[in-house]
Amino acid sequence: MQESLIEKVEKIKMLYRILILAGTFLLLASVFVFLVYLPKAEKISQTTKEIAGLQKQINKARITIKDLAKLEKEEAQVDSQFKEALRLLPDKREIPSLLRSVTQLGNQSNLKFRLFRPMNERPRDFFIEIPVSVEVSGKYHNVALFFDRVGRMKRIINILNVSMVPEKPLSTKLKTTCEAITFRFKGN
Repeated sequence: MQESLIEKVEKIKMLYRILILAGTFLLLASVFVFLVYLPKAEKISQTTKEIAGLQKQINKARITIKDLAKLEKEEAQVDSQFKEALRLLPDKREIPSLLRSVTQLGNQSNLKFRLFRPMNERPRDFFIEIPVSVEVSGKYHNVALFFDRVGRMKRIINILNVSMVPEKPLSTKLKTTCEAITFRFKGN
């Protein structure tokens, strides 16, 4: 049987033998490519894309880690500034004593209070304005001293809409009207 197969093969022309050999290699190569190489190549391509995406995430994380200490420091600084601002804004319980302090400063500056009337609160974004209408009489120097003392208080008080007119013609005493505004944090 072996001899008959070999004899049959020997009878085939050399060109056909080469074509059969090439066809066999081509068939085997095609089977290999479709069943082994292409699935593995696709898997390699997907894995390469995943690796590139993960590498980008790692790089972003490294940048974030570098900035983390800086951001934590900035957060601590902003928190400290916020706490300082809250100390400058009185809470609701402190408003009457704050207004008494302003009155005392006026008396210490040799001013006579004619009007000291708290007005309606005005809500803003995260704070509330507390305006007070003030009218005092006294010399210019005393009014300036009063404004300076109010400006040096630990709490924030703004003096706005200042108007000064003599009490009498050619008098050195002035009638001064203004609006003193303090603030409180809405959360208090």
